[in-house]
This record gives sequence, structure tokens and C-alpha cells, in this order.
Amino acid sequence: MSAFDYRNFDDRRQNSANAKAALLAKFKARPAADDPEVQAKAQARAEVARAREERIRERETARIAAELKAAEEKRQREEAELAAKIAREQAEFQAAQERKAAELNAKKEARDARYAARKAKAKTKR
Repeated sequence: MSAFDYRNFDDRRQNSANAKAALLAKFKARPAADDPEVQAKAQARAEVARAREERIRERETARIAAELKAAEEKRQREEAELAAKIAREQAEFQAAQERKAAELNAKKEARDARYAARKAKAKTKR
């Protein structure tokens, strides 16, 4: 086995130092924050963000309006169904009362007829 190859280590160390220096040079070459071009780009990004937020708010407003409209339509539909159910139940109740009254009248007439027949029979026996 050969001894440690310092050239390779030195090459790697040198390459690393060169890469770090290149990153530092790139960072230092960046324009300052008060540069008009940087400010223009930042302003453009801010305008894009404001427009995006406005679109999001508009979509949210439209979604809420649609939900409110759907809820109102559902409430109206339920009210109409409830009114129809109440009307149907009232009609059924009225019909039941009329049937019951007719049955009571029929029973009363039958009872009166039996009573009259009994009285007539009693008079004929006398």
C-alpha cells in the first residue's frame, strides 16, 4: 500500500477554496439594495403579489356569495316543502274530520231510526 497522496488532498483543498472564492465573488458582484434595477424588480414582485392577493380575495368573495346563494335557495326550497307538507296535512286532517263527522251522523241517524222503530213498535202494541 502506498503512502497518502498529498497532491490529491491539496488539489481537493485548492478546488474547495476556489469554489468558495467564486461564491464570494458572485455574492459581492450582486447589485446593492438601493440600485434602481433591484428596486424595480422588487416593486414588480410586490405588484404581482398584490394582484395575486386581490384575485384570491375575489375568488373567496365569489365562493362565499355562491355559498350564501345556495344556502338561501335551500332555505326557500325547505320552506316551500314545509308549506306543502302543512297544506297536505291540513287537507288530510280536514278530510279525516269530515269522515268522522259523516260517520257520527250516520251512527246518529241509525240510532234515531232504531229508536223511532222501537217507539213505533211500542205504539202499535198498545
